[in-house]
Amino acid sequence: MQERSSVADLTDRLRRELDRYSPGGKLPSSRALVERFRVSPVTVSRALAQLAAEGLVVTRPGAGAFRARPRTQAAAVGDTSWQEVALSADGAADLVPRSVDASGVLVTLAAPAPGVIEFNGGYLHPSLQPERAMAAALSRAGRRPGAWGRPPVEGLPELREWFARSIGGPGGSVTAAQVLVTSGGQSALTTALRALVPPGAPVLVESPTYPGMLAIARAAGLRPVPVPVDADGVRPPLLADAFRATGARVFVCQPLFQNPTGAVLAPERRGEVLRVAREAGAFVVEDDFVRRLVHEDAGPLPRPLAADDPDGVVVHVGSLTKATSPSFRVSALAAHGPVLERLRAIQVVDTFFVPRPLQEAALELVGSPAWPRHLRAVSAELKTRRDTMTAALRLGLPDLALPHIPSGGYHLWLRLPDGTGGESALVAAALRAGVAITPGRPYFSAEPPAGHVRLSFAAVAGTGEIAEGVRRLRTACQEVF
Repeated sequence: MQERSSVADLTDRLRRELDRYSPGGKLPSSRALVERFRVSPVTVSRALAQLAAEGLVVTRPGAGAFRARPRTQAAAVGDTSWQEVALSADGAADLVPRSVDASGVLVTLAAPAPGVIEFNGGYLHPSLQPERAMAAALSRAGRRPGAWGRPPVEGLPELREWFARSIGGPGGSVTAAQVLVTSGGQSALTTALRALVPPGAPVLVESPTYPGMLAIARAAGLRPVPVPVDADGVRPPLLADAFRATGARVFVCQPLFQNPTGAVLAPERRGEVLRVAREAGAFVVEDDFVRRLVHEDAGPLPRPLAADDPDGVVVHVGSLTKATSPSFRVSALAAHGPVLERLRAIQVVDTFFVPRPLQEAALELVGSPAWPRHLRAVSAELKTRRDTMTAALRLGLPDLALPHIPSGGYHLWLRLPDGTGGESALVAAALRAGVAITPGRPYFSAEPPAGHVRLSFAAVAGTGEIAEGVRRLRTACQEVF
């Protein structure tokens, strides 16, 4: 049984048994619970912590866990209706509403209920994460001299140098001086858009694109303008048209294994995209989010756009998170020219710096022999999972169009049949059937051309769960279509 499900199961059992104890009564010791339920001490500790968070149990170091006493006085019920006025009083002056819609992001962050297959996940399953290597790296990092001191605000020099080499390649077209260490890709994108685009201004985005980036833009009061993507990435003539029509000064793109389509920007389009942006006097924000999740059969990868950018058009975002763990939030912003100082200033104001122990752990991890072994293992496993899912879909759900099979990343982008029920109906039916999927609507900044769903094959336990998930999805499709 996976640790997460073991914790949930034990928590449920203990919650049901609390009535056996009077308020203030002591629960069995952790050792007794370990022996009775045949789980690890860590599982017992996490289950008790969950009950304590729910207010059902009180834990006292050295004494044990006790059933919480009922509250003697109900909490006062306040009136928060005044906040509606306060939050929107100045809204008339906003060119774009600044209310925050996190629904598109929460779809991939929310943990499904027990028994539901997670086709909507945005991170590697725990079995694919380098947990032992990360734990060892964090342990070694904590013992480094000065590991708990204040780091340089730009990031540790050695980590900036590592990111610079990974972006610019052996030729050294990107230097450590052009890199800022940031706290995850989402934070880096937020810093980039805040630095480059004033509130109320347009920002060009791929269509479809990552919902988290759309949420960042809208929360900052920006106007996302879609530029269509095909199997070879963004279309340069349409990009040029969008720059002329809007006067935008920023285009955000994912040239490698684009989310959600999986497209790779074609070689003949790479230079064109930079040329179009340069002629418009605009920046290209390159979100290189899954370069380290390449599949085993991908072949050589194209260099980041930032590696072939002498004029400072590209602001590059790269991250370690997708290839490690959702909690290993270490990423980088790379740029050169005056924009770098603005990026640095905004990051310092927002977050000061990334905690030094995490930066030291990142250095330990990427410098260890376990790192390349982990990347090779994930590369092979993702290809196997992708092939399993595509074969199951073609056999069991041939009506769901799969126009592109990516050679990197962790998901597939499927088009629903025309004239059928909507995405929301399918998502709801799938959940009733025991599989969580991601609707396509949040990936579009304007009206979508058709219904879509995105299926992740990285967040599940293995190929058996993929086959079962597709079977459940077929049941849902039969209900809706």
